[in-house]
Order: sequence, then structure tokens, then C-alpha cells
Amino acid sequence: MSAPKLHNAMWPGLVGKGDDGGQEPPIGLKEMLELTAAADVNGQKYDGIDYFLFLPHTNPEASDDELKEIADMISGFGFNVGSLVAPVWPGTVGDSAMGDDEARGKFLDAVKMACRIAGVFNDHGVRKYGVIRIDSAEFGIEKWREDTRANTSKIAATFKEAAKIAADHGERLAAEGEICWAGMHSWKDMLDLLEEVGMPESLGFQADLAHTYLYTLGYNAPEHALVQPGYSDEEFYAAYKTMTDKLRPWTIDFHVAQNDGEVHGAGSHDKTGKHCPADDPNGKLDVVKCAGYWLEGATERGMQHICWDGCMFPNEMLENPSTWNTILDTMVKVRDSGTWS
Repeated sequence: MSAPKLHNAMWPGLVGKGDDGGQEPPIGLKEMLELTAAADVNGQKYDGIDYFLFLPHTNPEASDDELKEIADMISGFGFNVGSLVAPVWPGTVGDSAMGDDEARGKFLDAVKMACRIAGVFNDHGVRKYGVIRIDSAEFGIEKWREDTRANTSKIAATFKEAAKIAADHGERLAAEGEICWAGMHSWKDMLDLLEEVGMPESLGFQADLAHTYLYTLGYNAPEHALVQPGYSDEEFYAAYKTMTDKLRPWTIDFHVAQNDGEVHGAGSHDKTGKHCPADDPNGKLDVVKCAGYWLEGATERGMQHICWDGCMFPNEMLENPSTWNTILDTMVKVRDSGTWS
């Protein structure tokens, strides 16, 4: 079986890493590619990578020639590039999607940069599918709660402009559902935002198994909790169906992941869904079964690949070859489960 294509994310080498006290150093792009290329499960290899468009992996202002060199390096490992992550956050290129005019202008600049880079990769041939990922870039929900309706409308207005930019470049945007991003921090608030944008052909949802598990618990929005602690399997899957039935029609990008029910963070990226190893004994999810809820009808929504996300793994784990074989084995099981359609 050759569909969906199996991708590994490059950003676990960057997110939460840095030079501050207590932080581990970033892992370079070439090393992340080497670790990914070394994985092998009964002859099955990764088909490609998903890619964060920021330093130290990529200068978002790199010239076309510099970007083509990166594309050559990636394709030299036999990989396609799939989805790209736009540098929409304060401290990168962008700023808050619910900020003032200057902040929202920076957010849109980041989307324009991502679309330009996508075009270079597409023309090169290393990229043939995938989306551009965004979120509200408003960290935490306190400011959003000051006027929930107005702030959601402000994010939606920014997203509409971003979606128009993407459409003009032949791209689609996927908004990542995660409890730390204002206006996107619960399944219901995420759905409300997607519906207010109302441009499903240009802006959809990115579902991550680790993050959306916390949606069911109502971690940052107790009023939207679908299960309570001590839930039974029957209660959980009924709740999971409720959530996925609402968000699946919008889902155009998908992350395989595991979660232990805790939140985690490092550096400036704090209190978000904790990604766990694929075989973590504390993992709360039947990864293959839960993935199936999201992947029903995936090809009808234009999806051609799935990606593993192991954000904020310690470097020792990232640099251990067995980590990637275990992950790849899990992704093969997702692919071969028969839920992809």
C-alpha cells in the first residue's frame, strides 16, 4: 500500500530548543534528515518531510537559489516536502492574528513568505502536495477572553486575508488546533473560527492526535469538555466521534502523535499538548483507532500524506535511531489499517 505517504516533521529539532538556561541546542536540518532517512521498518522508509520555515533550518528571506539548494539536499535523501509551517509567531516573522494593524500585517507577511518558498519548492519538484500551516499566533487565552466574540472575529478577519493570499499562490492553509492558541483552544472555539472564516476551499483544519485529545478533556475550556476524568472506553469513543464529526470535514492535514493527558512546554512555547513516544506506556490513545476517525474521506479533502509530530522530545530521544523506527512502525500501522479513504 502506497497511500498515504508517510512524513516526518523537522521542527522537533527546533521547537523548545535554544540557548537559554535549561534548553537543549537545536538539531540541524541535515541531522534531522539523516535521522529520518535511517529509519527502516521491513524495507519501508519515510516518503518525505514536513518543514518549518525559520532559522536555523531555513532563513525565510533566503534567495531562490538558496532555497533550491535546500530542495536539492532534501530530494537527495529521497524525500518529498509536504506541508510547510509559516513563521507566523512574534519573534519570527509574524505576530498575533488578533493584534493591532501592525501585528496583523506581520502575520500576513509571514504567510506571503511561506507561499513564496512553497512556490520555489513546487517549481523545483521536491514538493507536490501538502498545505501551509498557521495558527492565531496569540499565545494563551487570557487576552482573548477579554472580549471573546470580537477577538474571534479579529482572528477570522486576519485568516480570511491570509487565505486569499494562499489562494492567489495556489496554496491552502491549515489552522492547527492546539490548546495554547487563542480562539483555537477548544474544539468548539476552533469550529466557530473555521465557520466564521467560511473559506473551506482555502483554509481548513490541521488535526494533531496529541492536541485534539486535550480538546476532549476541555483542558483550556472546561465548558467544552466532552469527557470527564475516569471516563470509560465507551464514553471516550462517543466523545471522540462527536469531536471528529464536527472537525473532520474541515481537516486537510493530519499529525500522528501520542499524548499522556498532560500539558508540557519549553522555552517560550509553554503549556501545550504533550507529545509522547509512539510506544509510551502512559499514552492515552489507541493511535491507529483514533487516526481512523480523522482519516475517513481524507483523499476527498485533497490529502495525500500524514506526518508524525514529536514536538519537545529531548535530544537524546530524537538522536536515538530506535525512536524513529518505532514511530515509522506506528505510521505504517495507521496507513495499513484501512481507514484511509
